[in-house]
Amino acid sequence: MTDKVYLHYTQAELDRNFDQRNWVANALEIIGRYPELSKATRARLQHRTIAYGQAADETLDLFPAAKSPAPVQIFVHGGAWKNFTKDDYSFPADAYVPAGIHTVVLNFSNLPAVRLPEMAEQVRRGIEWTCRNASSFGGDPQRVYLSAHSSGAHLSALALQKPTCVKAATLVSGPYFLEPVVLSARSSYVKLSKEEVVALSPGLHAEQTSCPLIIGYAESDTDEFRRQSREFAAALEKAGRLQRAVCFPGVNHFELMEKFGHAEHALVQAILEQMGIRR
Repeated sequence: MTDKVYLHYTQAELDRNFDQRNWVANALEIIGRYPELSKATRARLQHRTIAYGQAADETLDLFPAAKSPAPVQIFVHGGAWKNFTKDDYSFPADAYVPAGIHTVVLNFSNLPAVRLPEMAEQVRRGIEWTCRNASSFGGDPQRVYLSAHSSGAHLSALALQKPTCVKAATLVSGPYFLEPVVLSARSSYVKLSKEEVVALSPGLHAEQTSCPLIIGYAESDTDEFRRQSREFAAALEKAGRLQRAVCFPGVNHFELMEKFGHAEHALVQAILEQMGIRR
């Protein structure tokens, strides 16, 4: 009999649940499109890169809307805390900017260049910069929102457990409880103390969330990512911070990320609705 290491998972099952790329057959195909889509977005849309902090990775890309003042949408990318930069995730601006939204795509350091607590602090600093400077680029500081995917949803959930000007956020397919993460194969690079595992698990501190959240996930996310989304949503609902929880059908983890660039998709429509924008 194979021992269970977390809930009903054996070690092999838990490892597989934190390996999104091997959960679905088309992962590399979809991921390979992200930088190409983003390059095309930057060729189409006006944008500029701005430093929000002192570290080399603390930069953001601002894609301005045609008219100001306008609401602001901050996007925080995923990548298992170790992969990708803002340059791979410009394409959400394809949906946001035509809807009249200033779009900010955050960059930050990845593991192992910094530790997970510093990654969360960098995201927080990027949010704070946007809040402080929204008026300077034509943004409405009373209408700053955030959306994020995968590990970016985790980092954003942590950042939003401190006071910010973010009015509401949509977090998609994130890991919000870190105990199973450090019991999985990801422990090879996610190095945390027992105290940090608790402190950096936003699902354990839902009552600290500073704004209303939509929690979304893909029908074909891994079992554990779907479970964590549902558990976090339940905790947020109990804390009075949940707007809605949505399972998006017919897509996997990576396909749902790609939908951030599709204005007609239900994910973007939910985000626009959260912002009070009707299309």
